[in-house]
Amino acid sequence: MPQPHNTLPDQTEPPTGDLPLVARDRFPLLRDKPGLVYLDSASSAQKPDCVIDRLTRFYTHEYANIHRGLYPLSEDASEAYDQARGRVARFLGAAKDEIIFTHNATEAINLVAHAYGDNNLRPGDLILTSLLEHHANIVPWQLLKDRHRLRLAAIAIDDAGDLDLARYEMLLAREPKLVCVTAAANTIGTVTPLREIIAMAHRAGALVMVDAAQAAPHFRFDVRDLDCDFLAITGHKLYGPDGIGALYVKETVLADLPPFMGGGGMIRSVGIEHTDYAEGPRRFEAGTPAIGAALAFATALDFIGEIGFAGIAAHDAALAAYASQRLPEIAGLRIIGAPRKRIGILSFVMDGLHPHDIGTLLGESGVCLRAGHHCAQPLMEHLGITGTARISFGVHNTIHDVDRLVDSLARVRQMLR
Repeated sequence: MPQPHNTLPDQTEPPTGDLPLVARDRFPLLRDKPGLVYLDSASSAQKPDCVIDRLTRFYTHEYANIHRGLYPLSEDASEAYDQARGRVARFLGAAKDEIIFTHNATEAINLVAHAYGDNNLRPGDLILTSLLEHHANIVPWQLLKDRHRLRLAAIAIDDAGDLDLARYEMLLAREPKLVCVTAAANTIGTVTPLREIIAMAHRAGALVMVDAAQAAPHFRFDVRDLDCDFLAITGHKLYGPDGIGALYVKETVLADLPPFMGGGGMIRSVGIEHTDYAEGPRRFEAGTPAIGAALAFATALDFIGEIGFAGIAAHDAALAAYASQRLPEIAGLRIIGAPRKRIGILSFVMDGLHPHDIGTLLGESGVCLRAGHHCAQPLMEHLGITGTARISFGVHNTIHDVDRLVDSLARVRQMLR
């Protein structure tokens, strides 16, 4: 039976070999630094050679601005940019005219807050977010709340780190207008039951904004199947370049959205007192876009497509299971959260040690992880901690990387006793 689009298979046994899903040699930085253990893909993924090559080729041999020149170089760049939009659409199961290019997922969420929220929400209206959210899916709604005197509430989580759907149902009885929820938590890896969340929200009359920035590198999305209204992704977590992201907006919603920013590229005609705006996604893409980044983003999605999400999910699960077995070997180490489904992310704390000290000392030994609150301070406050050390797996990681991590943590424990 096929897995649902927004879940992972049950965790598998730890891998018996030590081969990465994709060879480290595909990533120039890792190839050039053979002793480096990179366990911070949730912050930003390393870039494979094909992505870097695509950027280089565009800026070296193909560069021109788009949608402006009538000469072949510009027309070819415009066509490549349009094809990149189509590649993102296929990645999400959307129509091409439902994809807006942004600079990142944060801008995509802010676009929804302004273009939809400013024009559709009224004083007293309720927005729901959750305790699992990155600040990028909290702060824009706080700003919107303050602009229009709205209400904002958070969906609770249970002791394992899963969303509390019973509490969510109680919040839906308050008739929210918008539900803003992550597909996978960047802190403890929780995979949220999106189909159920979205269906419940729609029955209550709310639209749904999905932050898929963390989840998109780990499992397949089909926005039509999910029936979400908005969904944001970012290129740099998908083995693509930074400075590029995308927002899916359901066609029926997009048709009524006013522009987010004004300028060139998003118009049909301009007068001193009135402007007619472009149709579709170009209405939200004022100014010269990140053309090269968009082309390399499409290449990154091809890279993921070649690997396949079945392999990625199994790799995630195997490494997470192995790390879950080995990390508790360290005295005083506690893994935070035990969600039913998780992507390849584990957060932990160590008695008597600040996460920043852990991160600094591991970095000196060539092990890269994230330490701090991970832009999730409401969750940290709820958990009663100031931060965690977080490991997150990419397709290049191996069980040897986990062993290096555990050995380095043992030395840190010994040093700071």
